[in-house]
Amino acid sequence: MNAAEATVETSGSLDRVAERPCYKATVSGHTTGSFDFFLHVRDQWRSYIDTASILPLRSTRDITEKGYHKKETVDYDHLHDLADVQIHDREKPTRTPYKIPNNAQELVSGFYYLRTLHYDKMKPGDVIKMPGFFDESSFNLEVTFKGHETIETKAGTIRALKLVPKMPANKIFRGEDAIKIYLSDDRNKIPVLFQAELFVGAIKVDMYKYEGLKSKLNIVAAP
Repeated sequence: MNAAEATVETSGSLDRVAERPCYKATVSGHTTGSFDFFLHVRDQWRSYIDTASILPLRSTRDITEKGYHKKETVDYDHLHDLADVQIHDREKPTRTPYKIPNNAQELVSGFYYLRTLHYDKMKPGDVIKMPGFFDESSFNLEVTFKGHETIETKAGTIRALKLVPKMPANKIFRGEDAIKIYLSDDRNKIPVLFQAELFVGAIKVDMYKYEGLKSKLNIVAAP
């Protein structure tokens, strides 16, 4: 049963933030069908990523989830390791500076960073360490490269790179290896499958359509 749809998009042209050229990467998601009636999710996450350092210069979130809404803009000063967080609330807007780790990523830029790595130089079990900042808090994320797999998606059978982020103890995901991310094993390195084990079930996000790729997708067999 399909509960939601998500779109991952990178703009074909460069933007500028703080006089720096940057990529604009956007992740959008919404619930579908009967799930939309009960949950009504409309989320948009966007990151402006420096073309040289692959670090976020600005990130935005516009989230509507049932009765909850949050609109946020974060500007990053990596020279001084600071983040300027603006909460766009009609009744009580706020603007707060936060100290952040050196070379901090946020969620969308961190995912983009994983796509830039050279996995042909890694071996299964290698760990990618990534400092970050999200939701007014700093974190240190470890992602384990698990190797190469051939997986089934709605778009076809695809050669993929398997990544497993180490999750801290929480009330949502079951265990520290609960999330599995699969990127296409080619020059695109686009997300083709996402799996998460929850305490109350499981989530699977399966790619069913792609367009505008710079290189041919590594499809082994058509659907």
